[in-house]
Amino acid sequence: MEVIDAIILGIIQGLTEFLPVSSSGHLELGKAILGDNSVPKESLLFTVVLHFATALSTIVVFRKDILDIIKGILKFEWNEDMKFLTKIIVSMIPATLIGVFFEEELELLFGGQIALVGFMLIITALLLYLADRAKNTEKSVSFSNAFVIGVSQAIAILPGISRSGATISTSVLLGNDKTKAARFSFLMVVPLIFGKIAKDILSGELTYESSNFLPLSIGFVAAFIAGLFACTWMIALVKKSKLTYFSIYCAIVGLVAIIWAMSQ
Repeated sequence: MEVIDAIILGIIQGLTEFLPVSSSGHLELGKAILGDNSVPKESLLFTVVLHFATALSTIVVFRKDILDIIKGILKFEWNEDMKFLTKIIVSMIPATLIGVFFEEELELLFGGQIALVGFMLIITALLLYLADRAKNTEKSVSFSNAFVIGVSQAIAILPGISRSGATISTSVLLGNDKTKAARFSFLMVVPLIFGKIAKDILSGELTYESSNFLPLSIGFVAAFIAGLFACTWMIALVKKSKLTYFSIYCAIVGLVAIIWAMSQ
């Protein structure tokens, strides 16, 4: 992968991570447009590294929330912060199981499967359309909600299914407040990304000797910087704007992707 391609893909990841339009789906489309010939395993690795960068930008933007949660946990009481952490852990279970037992199968989905991305984007569009018609409430995410939202996050591993779109839509359709749903959605992915990147490092997939280290590093920096900008500006847009606009966008991009894949 060329350095300029890594920068472009990093920016795409940073800008699309916090909007319900599927950053992984856009990465696969970007790779296809740029002519990236990475094998599926390398392609998935690059995707994970860029997600790690935006996870770090999430921590920077939500640093106050995270510090408050840590302070609450250190009180060693069954308080709201401890409950929130427990809900995050519960939400991680489905995606963790999928990642552990179906890693090889998942890798095959990240190798230019443009038609798949298109169909999944259309599913994302439908989810957003339905969520936009749900009534807003002041309800917080419950423990049972956390698991169901976790299932939607596991399904969103598929390129083209927006993780934030699927989790926020699921949460809203369960009757939760949109602002609280967005906050939970953005924070619940951070432990998963850190766990995945730690696993890759320990297994030797990320090494300084790797020929992919330079584009991985540059893509990481580009995604982190773009993520900081997107997280401070676009999160507010997600909370305040109607999801129908994103639904229309995903439907259009999905249809274009399918048509393009059929013409190849």
